[in-house]
Amino acid sequence: MKRRRSRNGARQQPAVSSTAAPEEIYPRFPLKVGTGRLFGGRMPYRLQTRCRRPTTHTRHEYRSDKRGSERGQALLDQTSVSIIITNYNYAHFLGRCIDSALAQDHPHTEVIVVDDASSDESPGIIRQYGDRIRACLRPENGGHAAAFNTGFAASSGDIVFFLDADDYLYPTAVSEVVNAWDASTAQFQFRLHLVDQREKVMDVFPPPEQPFDTGDVTPKLFHRGRYQTTVTSGLAFARSALEAVMPMPEGKFRQGADGYLATVAPLHGQVQATDDCLGAYRMHGSNHSLFAEKLAERARWRMQHDFRRLEALSAEAAATGSQLQPGIALRDPTHLEERLASLCIEEARHPVRDDSRLRLAAAGATASLAMNYSIRRRAVEAAWFLAVGVLPRQLATSVLSWKLVASSRPAFLSLMSKTIRRAMG
Repeated sequence: MKRRRSRNGARQQPAVSSTAAPEEIYPRFPLKVGTGRLFGGRMPYRLQTRCRRPTTHTRHEYRSDKRGSERGQALLDQTSVSIIITNYNYAHFLGRCIDSALAQDHPHTEVIVVDDASSDESPGIIRQYGDRIRACLRPENGGHAAAFNTGFAASSGDIVFFLDADDYLYPTAVSEVVNAWDASTAQFQFRLHLVDQREKVMDVFPPPEQPFDTGDVTPKLFHRGRYQTTVTSGLAFARSALEAVMPMPEGKFRQGADGYLATVAPLHGQVQATDDCLGAYRMHGSNHSLFAEKLAERARWRMQHDFRRLEALSAEAAATGSQLQPGIALRDPTHLEERLASLCIEEARHPVRDDSRLRLAAAGATASLAMNYSIRRRAVEAAWFLAVGVLPRQLATSVLSWKLVASSRPAFLSLMSKTIRRAMG
């Protein structure tokens, strides 16, 4: 397992210009945002019908439909898969997660559990599984990236899943991904049911009205630093792609390691996706991204995460003879939301001195109209940006929080959220 090197064996260094303007290197990658996104709430019935657990067919039926031959099924069965579970103090959820990985109906699936020096009962729970799993108990806490690196070094699968310990997969998740895989695939993404602590389905993540980007996504990455993807537990990677980009920088990605992988892995192959929900994404009070009461702090953290992510993308692009386009962040609506939040709520601590609300709002409205959404959704997003840009600061801050933090919305807006979401398409 080696990090990408130049022909002379030297480690590639980030190729970010020292003269680049802050707005050229700051786009945000989607992290665990949960119900804090716009118009969340209980999942509409039409979304339930579009994103169901894929249990209405057996693995044999799926494969017969796709391959049409016993030989094809045998070749698929021989594909080796690694599920790497990364855990830190999630003892309450860890057993459910491990059980879901062990319950996969695809043969040749190994389960690796990395514990990042938890102080709860996690190590004891992991030991109970004996040789059914491969346990990696880190002596010191190193963060998200360190756990990913440890798990990948211990794995051997041709296809690699990274699963957060508070989430879980449905039994056919691996086989569905293997069915759809081809030689050009570097990354596969799928939707997840958003569930509460009791595993009650609340929604779908990402929402079905936000279509995944697939195929060659590098033009989008080089243009705005982002494409439509998902979180850790909804991703699978080709081992060949991971070998090109790992180990990842552990100090820079103590959190948000999935953002690093989903940014650089697509430079080494195609992105595929399914709209089926193949697992569950659990929301609870200890999630890293659930710090709604610190909205400005969250925004600044995500801006810094973007800086590091774009640094990695620039280095990987340079190694392939490509470069990022100037002004990349001002074409990324998701990043501009966070940037506006930072500026509106705590202007004194905002990291980009030349920013103004009107400038960011205009850029956000323009970028929203270019997104791969329905016309109605694009129009609503653009109008929201303009409202934040021109309203008095206090009211603009409220409008910001209503979109980014579901719990801050007035009761009438929460009640109308389902209708608004349907209308947006």
